[in-house]
Amino acid sequence: MKKKKTKNKFDDINVINTTSSIKLKTFLVIIILFFIALIIRLIFLQFVNGSELQSAARARQTLTETISAKRGTIYDVNGQTLAISYETDKIYIDPTNIKDENKETIAQKLSEILEIDYQELLEKINNNTKRFSVASNVEQNKVEQIKEWKNKLDFSTGIIFEETTSRTYPYNTLASTILGFTNSDNSGAYGIEYSWNSFLSGTAGKSVSLKDASQSEIANSEKSYIAAENGYDLNLTIDVNIQGIIERELATAVDEYECDSGITIAMDPSNGKILAMADYPNFDPNNRNTPNSKLAENWDTLSSEEKSNALLRMWTPKAVTDTYAPGSVFKLITSSIGLEENLVKTDTAGEFNCTGYYYINGEEKPIRCWNWKKPHGKQSLREALEHSCNPAFIELGLRIGAQLSYKYYQAFGLFEKTGISLPGEAIGKFYDLNKINQHELATMSFGEKFTITPIQMISAVSTIANDGVLVQPQLVDKITNTDTGEVTEFKTKEIRQVISKSTTDKVKSMMESVVSEGSGYRVAEQAKGFSIGAKTGTSEPTSSTSKDGYTASFVAISPVENTKIVLLVILKNPKGSLHNGGQIAAPTAGKMFAEILPYMGIESGNKVNETNNNLSESDLY
Repeated sequence: MKKKKTKNKFDDINVINTTSSIKLKTFLVIIILFFIALIIRLIFLQFVNGSELQSAARARQTLTETISAKRGTIYDVNGQTLAISYETDKIYIDPTNIKDENKETIAQKLSEILEIDYQELLEKINNNTKRFSVASNVEQNKVEQIKEWKNKLDFSTGIIFEETTSRTYPYNTLASTILGFTNSDNSGAYGIEYSWNSFLSGTAGKSVSLKDASQSEIANSEKSYIAAENGYDLNLTIDVNIQGIIERELATAVDEYECDSGITIAMDPSNGKILAMADYPNFDPNNRNTPNSKLAENWDTLSSEEKSNALLRMWTPKAVTDTYAPGSVFKLITSSIGLEENLVKTDTAGEFNCTGYYYINGEEKPIRCWNWKKPHGKQSLREALEHSCNPAFIELGLRIGAQLSYKYYQAFGLFEKTGISLPGEAIGKFYDLNKINQHELATMSFGEKFTITPIQMISAVSTIANDGVLVQPQLVDKITNTDTGEVTEFKTKEIRQVISKSTTDKVKSMMESVVSEGSGYRVAEQAKGFSIGAKTGTSEPTSSTSKDGYTASFVAISPVENTKIVLLVILKNPKGSLHNGGQIAAPTAGKMFAEILPYMGIESGNKVNETNNNLSESDLY
């Protein structure tokens, strides 16, 4: 019989001890793993997310305020203020600094003071996670009212004030398409304000200080400050007195002759400085979204898209953005080429014979002279220019040929932008040289069937007035660093010698004859006694169904010797009984010259007192 094994009383104790040991080890492992995880987390926060967390903490503890740079002032050439900024305030809200229970109170108070929609503001506060703009150009009394209310509160409002500047244009519509305007953020949107924005705008500064729980600056705390760099002041080449004269007379002509619009440029040919540049109708940059008188006539009938496009069109400087067929004004270029290449002389009697028509070889239908019912007969180049005879210039254009014509068009700058400092400059459209035929060459000789910009046309004529040297048109005379007072003046940029001085002397002499003996005499009726040379132009509609109508133009120089001013007047789609350049653009230019020339100190003489009074209105083209 087996002996029964007795259970040791210490066996249970051993089991208990073993179990406790396992639990203890497990606990110790957990503790060790926890500390390892904690160390890893601390390492991650310190070395991986450290900079980000520091930035976040710093942002909660610091108050950063933007110091707006003052936008530079724009002056005319004599220091008259054309555009200037004034101090104002913008108000922002940062919803992350507002407790939910305070949002309605803040929205209610701001909507009352700022006279804005309560529900719309409350919706923005509830839905935005970043700061947003509440109001711009806030009057100072309203800013003080909000600050006074804010200081009485014991909770954060999230309201941020930012001192900034707004823009005003003291002369209202004067030179509006040159100046342009600024956006709500004070950046340039159109015109000089846009193209010179980097100089005008300057660079904003900032101040950084500590803030308390209510988001207010802690007094006597450490503060860093970066000063704003204010924008440069600009002095334009524009003279407000000349600008005012041409704008007034241009508006009168557009209304009197029932034109769609008009453009005028006055330029100093010796240096390219633009003395004045005008569009009519224009606009007021202080109220840029208000349609001008022309647009207002049918504004309510336009769709939203049409209204937007009409405003964009209203704001553009058409002297650089629009193209047109220059018409007979371009005969000055054809004459210059022919004389420079010794293909014609100014006064060879009977060199050309106008029968009222010109037949191109191989074509059944002739090109008519504008005065085909009363042909000009035999004439010299001077007489052909006086009469603005198309057949004579067709013959000269065919002598010159396409290759030579295009060589000089390139030299006169007609295939490239002038580089004037305005946005949106266009470029002319010409036939492909390799595909041009005799008919096209013939029409180009008297300024039809191609287009250029007004600034290109006046630059080309200024080349003739400047002894054959092409210069770049210039709108900004100098800039001034408003922080240091340093002044930078811009020098004349000569592009190239296009034709010789001897050729320009001959062309200017013929231009003088156009005024004394030819189709440009009406300029002298208005500006009596002054030395003036000129050329009339009338470009026809591009087709029989075209809505563009005629374009009447006139270009003039004064004095003929040592020219100080070149003036280009363009009147688009005149609907009255008169539509030729000699009939309506020439007297308009004369009225402008009658005031501008004495103002510029140009003395009158007797050169143009006597004009050919045998010409009738029908002889003016």
